[in-house]
Amino acid sequence: MSRISTLAVAFSSALALLSGVATTASAAPVGATATAPTAPTAPATAGPRVAPVEWTPCNPDPSKPDPKIYDCAVYPVPLDYANPSGEQIGIAMMRRRAGDPAKRIGSLFLNPGGPGGSGYLWATTARFEPRVQEHFDVIGFDPRGVARSNPLRCFTTNEEADGVFGRMTGVPVTRAEVDGTLAATRDYTDACGRNAGPLIRHMSTINVVRDLDRMRQAVGDDQLTFAGFSYGTLIGSTYASMYPDKVRAIIIDGNVDPNLRLHNGLEYDRQRATGGFELALAEFLKRCAAAGTPRCAFAEGDTRAKFDAIRDHLRTSPVTLPSGAEVTLSSFTSQVANALYAQSRLAPLAAALEALHQVIGQQQGLAPGARGTAAGAADRLATVVPAALREAPADSPYTSDDSYYGVNCQDKPYPSNPRAFALVARAWEHGAPTFGRYQAFDAPACATWPSPARSAERYAGPWNRRTANKVMVIGNTFDPATQYRFSQRMQRQLGNAVLVTVDVIEHCAVGRSKALNALVTAYLVDGTAPKPGQVLKPDLDPFPAPTP
Repeated sequence: MSRISTLAVAFSSALALLSGVATTASAAPVGATATAPTAPTAPATAGPRVAPVEWTPCNPDPSKPDPKIYDCAVYPVPLDYANPSGEQIGIAMMRRRAGDPAKRIGSLFLNPGGPGGSGYLWATTARFEPRVQEHFDVIGFDPRGVARSNPLRCFTTNEEADGVFGRMTGVPVTRAEVDGTLAATRDYTDACGRNAGPLIRHMSTINVVRDLDRMRQAVGDDQLTFAGFSYGTLIGSTYASMYPDKVRAIIIDGNVDPNLRLHNGLEYDRQRATGGFELALAEFLKRCAAAGTPRCAFAEGDTRAKFDAIRDHLRTSPVTLPSGAEVTLSSFTSQVANALYAQSRLAPLAAALEALHQVIGQQQGLAPGARGTAAGAADRLATVVPAALREAPADSPYTSDDSYYGVNCQDKPYPSNPRAFALVARAWEHGAPTFGRYQAFDAPACATWPSPARSAERYAGPWNRRTANKVMVIGNTFDPATQYRFSQRMQRQLGNAVLVTVDVIEHCAVGRSKALNALVTAYLVDGTAPKPGQVLKPDLDPFPAPTP
């Protein structure tokens, strides 16, 4: 199976099309401080210019008693905005009703990123403080082409998909691996051209943003309140640029560089590898060494040299573990990348690396080797991280969706020659020895995608339009997927934004720091934008001291 995206989280089951009227409320303005004058807000509209949503009560987890606070709907939007009265597609939405209706401000829309991440169940998220849930209807939705919202599908059966994905190597090194991966990728995009239908031509972020603005109107909000994570920051920044007077409060966490992403896909990906994943890895190894053993299992000796030796060994020789599982360069790299996404995964990663180091040493006759549970810790490095979580109905003939490439290949310009990715993989390895090749082979599908960026309708700027209210930009110092400099650039590119920094190895920060959550709540509920220049700490230590 191909590595679609470690962020793309897809859920399943379609909803029946519902109709009706949503509750309306005014949106409070967001200003620089609680007492200072706010930036001008957009004028109130007489009412939605589109059909309203009608919500039907639903239970997000039927295995548990119905909390009776959730509603669901599928909202129709134009497939092609050039023909708004033509074919419609449905956007699946879930709403958690505001806990205190008397204090309700409006709706808070959420997007988890990806692209291809299902946001539907994010209506149940615990990332925000209770006061946010009291004042807002929290709305999760699956963007067009994702999960419940007319999923973009390139195959008709799982068997057909496995026959193509099984020929791909996540981190191909040899000529045979590279050639086989590129050939399978071409077969994949050919299948997309045959099976995906007209939706494949309308997956760019500009269409997602148009859908979002329709949903804003449909729930009765005069201005948008939104929180977007990872790729969701492109949705938020594009909305701010297309509808600046409709911005009430936008939080963008784990930011892309919108200008670079929309103008040079290859350079954007190179910088992800060098300034994102490699920098986060180096900091992980540094902090592990500083924590020492037993807090960090990989701390004994030179952590950098040990890690590089493991990686270089795997380039030519897979390692068979005592359990019989095999660690390959592809499985190893995907698991290390995945662990860097969350601080809670760093200590387990360290244990796995130390176990693999000992197994290799034993096989080379240089160390006694790990035994029992110690050796078993390395087993996690033997499995390629799944491309996405797929929860389609059991009787679905094809349980995946292909929206990751559907969006990226329309947004990000790439070379049209697939061999270019093999060439840059060699070059990128010099600056990014662990993740350069991994990142280079993330997007060869875009070279032969049926509807690439060069032929798609896209929003590629300007990004500096002054919004009615300030945008809150959040960036982690060692974010692997969206490096910190991207957040700095995002703040500078936007016309009215403030940056808050969190010093942590992790992708995205909301929900990981009480200090940050307090700023988020004040921004969303009270209209108090954070002061610039703040650097916060996470609540947890990645290498906690052992419990006595």
